[in-house]
Amino acid sequence: MSDNNAVIIGKPVKDMYGAPMGKILGTTTDIDGSTQTVGINCGSGCLKQVPYSQLVIQSEVVIFIPKWRMDSQRLLREKELTVRRLSALMEIVSDNDKMKSDAELIHGQYKSKLNSLKETESDIISELEERVVEIDTEIKSVKVMLFDAKVQSKSDEISQETFDLVKKETDEMLQHMKHEKSEIAKVKSRLSNLSLEAVSYTHLTLPTKRIV
Repeated sequence: MSDNNAVIIGKPVKDMYGAPMGKILGTTTDIDGSTQTVGINCGSGCLKQVPYSQLVIQSEVVIFIPKWRMDSQRLLREKELTVRRLSALMEIVSDNDKMKSDAELIHGQYKSKLNSLKETESDIISELEERVVEIDTEIKSVKVMLFDAKVQSKSDEISQETFDLVKKETDEMLQHMKHEKSEIAKVKSRLSNLSLEAVSYTHLTLPTKRIV
């Protein structure tokens, strides 16, 4: 085990919304020594393995980043940069018509890049929608648990103090889920807006500077 891996053993892990996931129990490495996965002890004999690439190591805690977020942020960066370059290209040609022939070659490359990102975007949108379905299912389960606790409290099976604790924990979980759904909606909206911008640029003919 490398020194870097030894440092994270025993560290608490939280998801990006602050919910505790457990503590790091160990790691698995490739033949070259690079860390591949990390085992998280979730308690009661539960072990969850996650890719090392989805972890952000901080001084006191390790943050787990969901795959959908990493994939979507990578796609957003690539699309935003390509669209910005197309916009800059249009401006350059508009200011200097002599560069149009050279610009057409690059314009074609950027259009190809956007087209190649379409399949990736389709996969990520499906990933986001699947995650929303998962969250909705989890929300229903948590609400059922909370309501059942309320019934048990009313029937004097559990104390008010126990019910208050259940409500506090479930409210926190529901808040985390709400934040995640909200972020997914924002990502989908941004991808949609970028697609509209990309279409407007890829269907435009490079401008010709008008001679006054």
